[in-house]
Amino acid sequence: MAELVTVAKLADVPTGTIKVVEAAGRHIALCNYAGTIYAIDDVCTHDGGALDQGELIDYEVECPRHGARFDVRTGEVTCLPAVAPVKSYAVRTENGDIAVEL
Repeated sequence: MAELVTVAKLADVPTGTIKVVEAAGRHIALCNYAGTIYAIDDVCTHDGGALDQGELIDYEVECPRHGARFDVRTGEVTCLPAVAPVKSYAVRTENGDIAVEL
């Protein structure tokens, strides 16, 4: 069964931004698109670059190194050169807290 872990406050992730948190030894990118928080691993599957250094464009995060893009809702690749998805996590927000299912 997945463990629900509180990782940040909603105020820590303004709309249009990405914030990295650490939980259970993982670096997780919290992405706020249009007021909804999504969570994915903070690593490009193409070359291991940090996705939080990239740009959030609609529902996609673009890796700053080679331009690979991932859908923050699902982790699926939306633009090469990456071919493998990143892990995505279910997110719950309540009372100003962000919790991720690990």
